[in-house]
Amino acid sequence: MMDENKLGILYTASSYLLWGLLPLYWKLMNEISAWEILAHRIIWSLGFVIILIFSIKRWDAFKKECRAIIKNKKKAIGITLASLFITMNWFTYIWAVNSNHVIEVSLGYYINPLLSILLGMIVLKEKLSPFQYISFSLAAIGVGYMTLHFDSFPWIALLLAFSFGMYGLLKKLVPLESLFGLAIETMIVTPIALTYIAIIGGGVFGGSTPDTLLLLGGGVATAIPLLLFASGAKRIPLSMVGFLQYIAPTLMLIFGVFLYGEPFTNVHMVSFTFIWVALIIYSVSRTRLFLRIEKGWQRKSRSFGA
Repeated sequence: MMDENKLGILYTASSYLLWGLLPLYWKLMNEISAWEILAHRIIWSLGFVIILIFSIKRWDAFKKECRAIIKNKKKAIGITLASLFITMNWFTYIWAVNSNHVIEVSLGYYINPLLSILLGMIVLKEKLSPFQYISFSLAAIGVGYMTLHFDSFPWIALLLAFSFGMYGLLKKLVPLESLFGLAIETMIVTPIALTYIAIIGGGVFGGSTPDTLLLLGGGVATAIPLLLFASGAKRIPLSMVGFLQYIAPTLMLIFGVFLYGEPFTNVHMVSFTFIWVALIIYSVSRTRLFLRIEKGWQRKSRSFGA
């Protein structure tokens, strides 16, 4: 029998592995509009999670959660904003992958944990450790270097990082069970998705069997990694989650360079190196050794101030 820690690592690593493989899936629909893919992703994600909720006999609990949200204005606004941010993230991701920006997508998900630190500091008034300040500064230098030398702002990477960072922040402010959360978030934007499908007259759905199956599968491809992550993350320390989360952007970077032949220049190398070092410092700073060093610094600073 596998212990909880090993099971948590397996589930969490599997979720990030699947997220890292998603560019391969969206590339199969390269000829379909990103808006159409997004609309179907929303609709079939909702359908899939509703079936799951029924199958595990949680429908009554789900209805109770929905009623509680409707009665709580703060929760209702929070979950609505979360649904809009994750929809923005999904569209940007799909459009970027199918427009040959996989490397910039990977950059966005490397930046994301560091941007989440900044959002926590600004919104939740969380205090940054010296190592976190160093990490964020190095990442900022990396992004700035790329902007200056390419004469273009890496908006795809930053939009992905910002939208997912805001989504994570809102999920922290309005905590929900992952399955219920995904169902409610997709339910909020499904009317918009259905309206879009009605306007374009169904698009490619139903016309070609492979395309139809791929669009239907988008719901499964969305829900399964999220549910694996939710099951795994609660079983292992946050520091382990932090290390495992770099599986996805690393796979994306490998696909962008070696599979899709996107250019990886010296400018990319310098920028990514700054960000990789920042992430290493951040991840290592969460280990027990560095936490003890940090506490030692704090005690010394208090003794000097006394």
